[in-house]
Amino acid sequence: RKKCLLCNNVLMIVAASIMGCSKIAQSFEMILIGRFMCGVSLCVPLHHQYVGEISPKKLRGFANSTSSFFWSLGKAIGQISGQRELLGSQSLWPMLMASCGFPALVQLVALPFFPESPPYLLMHKGDQEGCKKAIRQLWGEGQHQAEIDDIMKEKATMKNTKILSVLELVKEPAFRWQLYMIVILTATIQLCGINAV
Repeated sequence: RKKCLLCNNVLMIVAASIMGCSKIAQSFEMILIGRFMCGVSLCVPLHHQYVGEISPKKLRGFANSTSSFFWSLGKAIGQISGQRELLGSQSLWPMLMASCGFPALVQLVALPFFPESPPYLLMHKGDQEGCKKAIRQLWGEGQHQAEIDDIMKEKATMKNTKILSVLELVKEPAFRWQLYMIVILTATIQLCGINAV
């Protein structure tokens, strides 16, 4: 999870650099390439997954809501800084386009000091000691055996669950309505105006 987030941040910094240099290069294609790279990045689902996995159970819902909060905050900051009096002027708009690289840079610098998520270490890597060490680093010293037991139960449940490929998921009648709902919701997000903002 952590490595994927770090790679994603590198992608965002490259995209921001490309968009920021588009005026100097006099190339609108660079803006298109940079925006495409931003769209390909996996910021939102990775944030949800990593933050949800490193949070204690009692704070997990709150931690997962931070993504929506920062998404809204980012839109508000973008609208405010996009005013002509700030970065929306003809000379400063490349800085506005490149500003998406700043949060990625902050995360790229800070994330190496955080451990890998405990469920990932235990469920996918089978590293129980690494899991305990990560839990102590994230949540402090104390009795965390109940959380480790929960992760072990989830791992046991996952062993008995068949993981479907994308094609099998599409063909499975039991998941058809859920799949329709996800596709409809995801498609309508594109119509809400967030891309224009």
